[in-house]
Amino acid sequence: MNYKEFETKHFFQTYKRMPVEISHGDGCYLVTKDGRRILDFFSGLAVNVLGYGDRDVLRAIIYQTKNYLHLSNFYLQDAQVELAGVLLQASGYDRIFLSNSGTEAMEGAIKLVRRWGKDHSKQSLVALEGSFHGRTMGALSLTGRKKYREKYEPFLPDIKHVGLNDISGLEHAIDEKTAAFFFEPVQGEGGVRPVSQEFIEKVKLLQETFGFLTVADEIQTGVGRTGKFLACEHFSFKPDITVVAKALGGGLPVGALLVKEYLNYVFTPGSHGTTFGGNPVACAAGKVVVTKVSRENFLKNVENRAKQLREKLIALQEKHPAIIKEVRGMGLMIGVDLHVPGAPFVEKFLEKGVFINCTDETVLRLLPPLVIGDKEIEMLIGVFEEILKKM
Repeated sequence: MNYKEFETKHFFQTYKRMPVEISHGDGCYLVTKDGRRILDFFSGLAVNVLGYGDRDVLRAIIYQTKNYLHLSNFYLQDAQVELAGVLLQASGYDRIFLSNSGTEAMEGAIKLVRRWGKDHSKQSLVALEGSFHGRTMGALSLTGRKKYREKYEPFLPDIKHVGLNDISGLEHAIDEKTAAFFFEPVQGEGGVRPVSQEFIEKVKLLQETFGFLTVADEIQTGVGRTGKFLACEHFSFKPDITVVAKALGGGLPVGALLVKEYLNYVFTPGSHGTTFGGNPVACAAGKVVVTKVSRENFLKNVENRAKQLREKLIALQEKHPAIIKEVRGMGLMIGVDLHVPGAPFVEKFLEKGVFINCTDETVLRLLPPLVIGDKEIEMLIGVFEEILKKM
């Protein structure tokens, strides 16, 4: 079978596929069917934080598959409880709901907020322009990027959007009817743009005045990506609700809605649920991921590698200011904003054996496995410099 022809003929053409066919993964590398080794600085869109083939993850998966692949959430399941135990400890939250994905975790957060709001005469939701929260209708209603929203109207009512780090806009949007404020600590699809400490401090003050909930979308930033287990730790801020996914399952689909204890009463039996959410195989893998990533020495190494990579990228910016506008981000979630379109750079990197991603038209997004070392960083920088010199 010609897989490319079949895909073109029978799949919805919603993805711009990379022009390679992958055989397998190996550490921080992907190997194509024709034997090329490609350094993966995208890690399955921030999913494969431990790279490919982590032995402990594979061992946990194999063990669980011998017991059962699926029961249903009418049964208490060891793998779910064990993942919840390490995840709640690492995150500092009290209650959890397991889902299949980040967008489903976000839907759960929206439902929880609206249900809570009914008891407090609050229904308005506030989110940020440039944000991305998922592709289901609730999550899309919160998403602040036009290209994802176009032709899907009408969206959920009573949702306002304000500019990232726009303190004045935030003050005008929030009032006594506000049920919750949703935000990403770093906007990924929005160009790897972090919220500012000043903006977070204003959120805290407004919350004290109006009594709304805060919801952090840590689907991409969570589970160690920024050098902290959760990115909000950088701001000394613990939202009422946090959602995580992507990296959580080590490559298998699982998400989590994490909340503080006082919100436990909101969901009652039958008020929310899922068939596949908290799949035991994914949870078994997730327990290994959370246990490894939450260790102090692991997170410290992420911080060190991020500093090393960022310094080298800034040095390239200083050499090529006509091409590189800015280097920004947090931890190993880095955006290199260019003065020119980024798509051609993605192609040139791939030609030289490195996967990267472009978002927001001009931003090269770097999301490597959290286990990268000197060799991988030097390879990326070497390829980047070579490309820049030829431009």
